Amino acid sequence: MNLFDRMDISLGLVRASAAVLRKNRALLIFPCISAVAAMLVGLSFALPSGGVQALTTLVPHGKALTNSHYAAYFLFYLCEYFVIFFFNTALVGAVMKQLDGEPATLGDGLRIAASKLYTIFGYALISATVGVLLHAIEERSGWIGKLVGGLLGVGWTLATYLVVPVLAANDVGPIEAIKESAALFTRTWGEAAIGRTGMGIAFAMLFLLVIGCGTALTALARNVLHSESIMLLTQIVMIGALLIIALIFSALSGIYAVALYRYASDSAGTSGFDSDALAAAFYARDQ
Repeated sequence: MNLFDRMDISLGLVRASAAVLRKNRALLIFPCISAVAAMLVGLSFALPSGGVQALTTLVPHGKALTNSHYAAYFLFYLCEYFVIFFFNTALVGAVMKQLDGEPATLGDGLRIAASKLYTIFGYALISATVGVLLHAIEERSGWIGKLVGGLLGVGWTLATYLVVPVLAANDVGPIEAIKESAALFTRTWGEAAIGRTGMGIAFAMLFLLVIGCGTALTALARNVLHSESIMLLTQIVMIGALLIIALIFSALSGIYAVALYRYASDSAGTSGFDSDALAAAFYARDQ
């Protein structure tokens, strides 16, 4: 399969994912709750009593981190990963339920994630361990360590790209899910890379457009209209628009992972997506 075929398939999967989100905009609630929960975890570690604050204030400049600092990093990674993976699993579970022709509510997604609680925790534990090890490599080995750590991090991210859909769809442990994700990714590396990169570029352009317009309107309100209220309103609208774009991107990324998983595993074919584009994607692959 050549690059243009993979691009056609990726575009079909993106369109199908967008169709799913348009049908059920309530799916945006999952990344919203996830972001709030992750922020609360981050704030709890930023308290003066320790955590991230301890790492930034107690480590002298140029000195290596101690084992206690790595332990704090590990705990931070574990909590953040658990929160993110839990709500990602809830989103993916709700999407899969919707694609099977069943109602998909917030409660349904949360129940699916709760049923995978121990597996999600195990995966978060593995991911936190990998995160600390990569951080140690980057911190202790200079620019070579940063290069090696960065490459290993990219490899880990790609290999685990489909872990959440695997966990949501199957009763497997975290190690089995990672293996299955890596195997599926080798079949769809082009579609995964093209689809994610394409969405990333598109949403990055939206971000820049909103920031550019917001900045220009703020300058107009301050320098020409001399209105503090209009300037404040413009900034509030800009921030709100950026948050909405971020939520849409997060939800669409989760749905795309489901589409890619079903495409790679043939677990449900095109059922439930109600999109000619997705059907075309499967047809292109089989040629």
